[in-house]
Amino acid sequence: MTTDRPYETSHRAPGELRPGDIVQLTDPKGRPHTITLTEGKVFHTHKGALAHNDLMSAGEGAVVMSSNGTGYVVLRSRLEDFTLGMPRGAAVIYPKDAARIVATTNLANGARVLEAGAGSGALTAHLLTAVGPDGRVTSVERRADFADIATDNVTAWFGHRPPTWELIVGDFVDAALEPQFYDACILDMLAPWECVETVSACLRPGGVLVVYVATTTQLSRIGESLREHGGWTEPRAEESMVRTWHLEGLSVRPDHRMVAHTGFLLITRRLAPGAVLPPRRTRPAKGAYGEDYLPPGK
Repeated sequence: MTTDRPYETSHRAPGELRPGDIVQLTDPKGRPHTITLTEGKVFHTHKGALAHNDLMSAGEGAVVMSSNGTGYVVLRSRLEDFTLGMPRGAAVIYPKDAARIVATTNLANGARVLEAGAGSGALTAHLLTAVGPDGRVTSVERRADFADIATDNVTAWFGHRPPTWELIVGDFVDAALEPQFYDACILDMLAPWECVETVSACLRPGGVLVVYVATTTQLSRIGESLREHGGWTEPRAEESMVRTWHLEGLSVRPDHRMVAHTGFLLITRRLAPGAVLPPRRTRPAKGAYGEDYLPPGK
């Protein structure tokens, strides 16, 4: 079934819901349920049943009563909602990290992005949304089963497989990629330092590389690999944390649970061919590299 892109509403009546729309139903306790609207189908919960036709008749923003009288708020899903509930093969990149990736790579309509690997397709959907109808996203995924899951999830979100998306199944270092073509590259893999040479050939001068890793040892190794390779700006490392708050009357406090560490982002940019980064003026802390460390060239 082909539907509108989820964020396109200008040619719809206000609040209109259609078959194929992904909607989120929220009960009085704030628990969400994500469903895809289908003519004649019924969604069953422990609080009663809701007919899809009734949801479409009510429209977005309405409160629809289940068969036992429980009210559910009906809203079209945001990409954030969809990615947190999508079927998974690999772990998804959380929306908080995807938002930072889109922002720090400066993506806009027409941008060309390279992604390795595709995982479950969560970041892919964010990238496709950011680059718009004139952009291009190339995803390289080593595992065919993960590629199938990513394809299903991206197709489910957009209602069709976007023509701006190319999915390559195979090893990243063996993929036939255009040299100095991409504006940005995102590496989400166990050993990204093995792909530095491949990435350096694919990114245009000034292009942004973002590496997503889970551990400090990975972060250290990819940072040092980029410095030793040369041709990159000084890498920056960061992580994002989101803490929600309990908000009720004068009872305002942080929630007891939060989405804390999910992964680190290492961010750097490609220098022009032959350019050499000026030496750093700051000295590493004593012992930062260990007693047996030898600087490059020694």
